Amino acid sequence: MNNIPSVDLADFLSDDPSRKQKFINEIGKAYEDIGFVALKNHFLSDQLVENLYNEVENFFKLPVETKKGYERPEIGGQRGYVSFGKEHAKGKKEGDLKEFWHFGQEVAPDANIEEDYPENVIVKELPDFNKTGMEAYRMLEKTGIYVLRALALHIGIDEHYFDHWASNGNSILRPIHYPPITREPDNAVRAGAHGDINLITLLMGASAPGLQVQNRQGEWLDAIAQEDELVINVGDMLQRHTNNKLKSTIHRVVNPPRELWHTSRYSIPFFLHPRSDMKLDCLEECVDENNPKQHDDITAGDFLHQRLVEIGLIKK
Repeated sequence: MNNIPSVDLADFLSDDPSRKQKFINEIGKAYEDIGFVALKNHFLSDQLVENLYNEVENFFKLPVETKKGYERPEIGGQRGYVSFGKEHAKGKKEGDLKEFWHFGQEVAPDANIEEDYPENVIVKELPDFNKTGMEAYRMLEKTGIYVLRALALHIGIDEHYFDHWASNGNSILRPIHYPPITREPDNAVRAGAHGDINLITLLMGASAPGLQVQNRQGEWLDAIAQEDELVINVGDMLQRHTNNKLKSTIHRVVNPPRELWHTSRYSIPFFLHPRSDMKLDCLEECVDENNPKQHDDITAGDFLHQRLVEIGLIKK
């Protein structure tokens, strides 16, 4: 296989049980094999995607001092701006060649949630920035919940098992800017090889190539999706919860060829996190004598904190 498999959410949403099962089988196999799919017929409109990219580009073109005024290190950068080189892959000391922004959950009035999420940071210079970002956030969250429903059926648990945990969860929408490379990078890449922390990640088509995923043989494959597709991968939380049945695949963003160093790259992943009190204990449906329990019990909130320390966003 030279690329990631493509699946169609319209199959899962169909009234035809055979089409729905086809989607469950295809996405289940993909996530057991390589951990990535390209998904068409999601809930993001072309116009919303275009509007969001315009807002994101306008934000990152603001002066550095203006952007730094929106930085919130006291909350581990979980909202607002995170400046260039602050984050690094787990186990690396070199900062990634990127700057980014975080939109977070705005809880529904009837959510009955136990924790207080930080408030989103409002960008005064761009009146449509926050509104557009949160519109995309909602459509990606909706898409992600349907993907989790298919995975629940694949695992053999109730279709709506993840609904409560993912709705009003601690999810993050992260517009990323990889600026032009101005000098020889010192062992640094745009994003070092890593697995994502969360349940699943939904990635809108990037403005330039660069994303690569590692297959079971250790080979790096270009993750190429069509313009109307989302790239969706399993995160470490879901791998842990399914006792490694579903694969959280290592991936990276490589630097462009030298002749393209002068170009920027924009990318917008949505990290779907559950509520922090969700237990990530290995599901009993995923534990047997051939695959004994491989992870200690932990909550999503504790696991997230542990990882934010490891990648440098929270200082010990």
